[in-house]
Amino acid sequence: MDLGVICGLFGLVHRLRLPTVSSGSGSVGEQVLTTGGWHLPLLSALMFVIVGELWGVFRNGRPRQVDYDVLLVTAAWTIGAWGTLSAFKMLGLSDWTVAPYVMVIWFLLVLLSILLIHLSVRGAITWIEERSWEFRRCAVIGTTPLAGELAKSASRSDEFGMNIVGVFTQDSSQEPSVDAENSDQRDVAQVANNFQAMIKAIERREIDTVFIAEPMENNVRIREWIDRLADTTASVYLVPNLEAFDVLYSRWGAVGGHTVVSVFETPIFGIDGYLKRGMDILLSSIGLAVAAPLLFLIALAIRLTSEGPVFFRQRRYGLDGQEFLVWKFRTMSTMEDGRVVKQATKNDPRVTPVGRLLRRTSLDELPQLFNVLGGSMSLVGPRPYATAHNEHFRSLIRGYMLRHKVRPGITGLAQVLGSRLETDTTEKMAARIELDHRYIRDWSLWLDLKIMLKTIAVVLRQQAH
Repeated sequence: MDLGVICGLFGLVHRLRLPTVSSGSGSVGEQVLTTGGWHLPLLSALMFVIVGELWGVFRNGRPRQVDYDVLLVTAAWTIGAWGTLSAFKMLGLSDWTVAPYVMVIWFLLVLLSILLIHLSVRGAITWIEERSWEFRRCAVIGTTPLAGELAKSASRSDEFGMNIVGVFTQDSSQEPSVDAENSDQRDVAQVANNFQAMIKAIERREIDTVFIAEPMENNVRIREWIDRLADTTASVYLVPNLEAFDVLYSRWGAVGGHTVVSVFETPIFGIDGYLKRGMDILLSSIGLAVAAPLLFLIALAIRLTSEGPVFFRQRRYGLDGQEFLVWKFRTMSTMEDGRVVKQATKNDPRVTPVGRLLRRTSLDELPQLFNVLGGSMSLVGPRPYATAHNEHFRSLIRGYMLRHKVRPGITGLAQVLGSRLETDTTEKMAARIELDHRYIRDWSLWLDLKIMLKTIAVVLRQQAH
């Protein structure tokens, strides 16, 4: 459908006989679409499909927010269209030059059309799944709260087409209350039942899928259940209790034919990592160019009002725990970077008058755009702390070092959710670390953009107060 829309609208725009500029003579006349002219829409469509496949535009497995889908489709089509057009221009592969506004019309028409198609298909699939008569009739078996939690979560998930008809345990002989005629009702029917009663329900075709939600240490019991279920026609899924390990980012993989699941991993790798890095380079370059006069004025104010260097550099932990020097405007009369670093506090006497203004408006962080451009930091990520603070808290807070699975950022989720002030207690630091872990688990480019926008709002609100 996308291929047909891209090529069809390209032909439609040319049939309107809009003026074009001949690359040979420079004269203005009506555009002429030759056979070679179709190379542009075809290659643009191919590029769009390749980029879209890499970014998961055409996959429906994991549900995404509508705004994130719109962002993905828009970015993929922008790269496909303008990337191909730029290549044509640079390589001189075409003997005609289309007027810029003609290409803009084609680009916008295609973008609106494919967005309409993708969102319509998404809505249609959701509508069909919600009203489908082909819901799987599922049972969850387990002896821990994980079984009930899984049943509740699955019953609220429309995209899997599941109807949870029972939660079974081994401790009761009560018959299951499975209502096959009302299988389209999505409420979880929690029934206490034994394993043998569930087998009978499977034989009566009241259950066709079984989820085993049992702690992995009960491997003998799991093996017995699997052996018995192997004598039925039910589909069986094993649900590992990963919540017991404070999973940072979970995904399945294969190593040498063996199935593995990650416990501590970063979602920012592969194409996603390149996209985030590209956004960092682009926005930090723009930021430095726009803020250059302000940087000069701040540096001049620091030099004229207090003794010492303009910039403050301090050793901090970055990606994978590697040390780097973070750049900031100097806001204090001291330059601590040793084994003991005292955190700044409210009304700290070490803060200079200019430094107080810079800290309140977060302008002291601007030089970190150089860190972002150099690759030691990102625009968005967990805030880096002094090496001395890292060594102190890593022994007090479980999973502290996991925040270094991604590049540290100028701003982060903790900063925009109210955890921006001093962390003078272990409890306050632990709360901030939990937000850092949450950022890593939920990371997306759209989340980064929202955090940057919210950071501006937070800074403006602080200035107002």
